[in-house]
Amino acid sequence: MNRERAAWGFVAPALIALGLFFFLPVVAALILSFTDFDIYALADIGNLRFVGLDNYLHLLQTPLFWKALGNTAWFVLLGVPLSIAMSLAAALLLDSKLARFKGILRTVYFAPVVTTLVAVAVIWRYLLHTKYGLVNWVLGGIGIGPIDWLGDPHWSMPAIVLFAVWKNFGYNMIIILAGLQTIPEELHEAARIDGASAWQRLRHVTLPGLAPVLLVVSILTMAGYFQLFAEPYVMTQGGPAESTVSILYFMYEQGFKWWNLGFASAVAFVLFAIMFALTLLQLRVSERWMR
Repeated sequence: MNRERAAWGFVAPALIALGLFFFLPVVAALILSFTDFDIYALADIGNLRFVGLDNYLHLLQTPLFWKALGNTAWFVLLGVPLSIAMSLAAALLLDSKLARFKGILRTVYFAPVVTTLVAVAVIWRYLLHTKYGLVNWVLGGIGIGPIDWLGDPHWSMPAIVLFAVWKNFGYNMIIILAGLQTIPEELHEAARIDGASAWQRLRHVTLPGLAPVLLVVSILTMAGYFQLFAEPYVMTQGGPAESTVSILYFMYEQGFKWWNLGFASAVAFVLFAIMFALTLLQLRVSERWMR
C-alpha cells in the first residue's frame, strides 16, 4: 500500500499538469463547439447561446472549408510519402559503409529541424522569388523560364510541400536510422550468401525489419502535415486564390480574425475526427501488411 501511495505521489504532478493544460482545455473547446461563442460573448457572457450541431452543419455547407480540406489533403498525399522517402534514403546512406563523415552528415541533415520555422520560411520566400530568387536563377541557367512559385495557384502548394519536406525530413531520418541499427547484420549477411542483390535485400530484409518504425513515422508525419499552418501563413497568407488555405489556417482565421470561436472549435474537432479515422485506417492496413 505504501508503495502504491508513493507511486501515485510521483505521477500526481504530471497527471495534474496534463489535466489542467491538456484535458481541461480539450473538454472546454468541445463544449465551446456547441455554442455561438464570438466577440459579443467574449464581452458579455450573457450573449452566449447553445446552438447544438449548428456549427458543424454550417461548416459542412461552407465552400472554403472544403477548399481548405482539399488543399490539406493534397499537401498530405504529396508531402508524407516524399518526406518518408527522403528520410529513408538519408538514413540508408548514413547507415551504409560507403558514407564518410557520418557525424557531419547527420548534423547537416538534422539542422533544418531545429531551425526556426518562421525564419527559414522567410528565407525560402526570397529563394523562390520570381525575379531575384536563387531557384529561378538556377532554372534559368538550364533554359527554364522563371516560375512564379508563390504567386501561381498551380505552383504555390508544391513549393510549400518542398519547403515542408526539407524542413522536417531530418526528424524521421533519425528515427529510421535507429530502426536500421536494430536489424541484425546476420540477416543481411545470409541474404548476400544466397545471392540477393542490394534491391532484394532492401525489399525482403530492410523494409520488413523497418515496418513498425515506418508505421510510427507515417502516423507522426501525417498528423504533423494535417496541422499545416505556419508555412502558408508566412509564405503565402493562404493565397494565391486560396490555393494554400489549410484547415488549420481556416480555423485560425475563423477564431482569431473573425472571432467565431465556437465555429473555430468545431473545425478543430472535425480535423481531429479526420486524423483519428485515418490513423485507424493506417493501423488496419499495417496489420495486414505485417502478417
